[in-house]
Amino acid sequence: MARITLDTALRRFRTHIRLERGLADNSVSAYQRDLARYAAFLRDEQRVDAPEAVTLDAITSFLGALRDCGLAPPSLARTVSSIRQFHRFLVAEHLAPQDPTVLLDAPALTRALPMVLTQEEVAKILEQPEISTARGLRDRSMLETLYAAGMRVTELITLRIDQVHTDQGLVRIFGKGSKERIVPIGGIALEWLGRYLREARIRLSRHGAPTDIVYLNHRGGGLSRMSVLTIVKKYAAQAGIRSDVHPHTFRHSFATHLLEGGADLRSVQEMLGHADISTTQLYTHLDREYLKDVHRTFHPRG
Repeated sequence: MARITLDTALRRFRTHIRLERGLADNSVSAYQRDLARYAAFLRDEQRVDAPEAVTLDAITSFLGALRDCGLAPPSLARTVSSIRQFHRFLVAEHLAPQDPTVLLDAPALTRALPMVLTQEEVAKILEQPEISTARGLRDRSMLETLYAAGMRVTELITLRIDQVHTDQGLVRIFGKGSKERIVPIGGIALEWLGRYLREARIRLSRHGAPTDIVYLNHRGGGLSRMSVLTIVKKYAAQAGIRSDVHPHTFRHSFATHLLEGGADLRSVQEMLGHADISTTQLYTHLDREYLKDVHRTFHPRG
């Protein structure tokens, strides 16, 4: 049995599905995206760079990480299929002694996730607010920010003006356990956020005590979680979406659309705040410019 690296194995598999199986370009590209992310996880997280060293535990860890990031069930199922086909090919070509996916429990790995919106559904919801009013402009900015940064609702309603770095295209977010992360927000969301701050927030802030909270209610105070939920449901209904849409749906959609676009798993985990990030060492593995490049390249509204 020849000993090869994962990259070599992936190149041989790509040649096999393109030339010998004659798959369409779209199918070949889907396989490439799934397996490139898989190989990167094996190398970076499992310290594995040879096909024969891949274990079932390593595969389930990878799929679990994808699920935790919010990858939609159909996409997760496709990834499972890609991994199975890859390892079957390796065994058939005598490039690996055994297939670690034989005992893979696919139904458990593809269990139901919170609902994920399509890119078209997100766009429809974002277009619903009446931006000629202060509240409507606030709502448009708020929805764009939720989707662009993958924020939790608590992170959104506690967002302060000094956490938004418009000149750098970044927002500083305090997540669970007060852990801090810095996330790219994207050009479109930044435009709406800037417009809200210039045109609408000043009108809303007149009705309450001074505060540095970004998103204000009609009394000039911060929004509540229930208020954001009501706003999201209102515009989802107006957009004709019958599914039960919540603020967290935007977070799952954010992650899913990045992953389906080809973003690497570790970058998405970093942006979601799943990594162990301290306030004094914001990035242990990735720098800000790289995260911005990933966001700009793979987010639909980057």
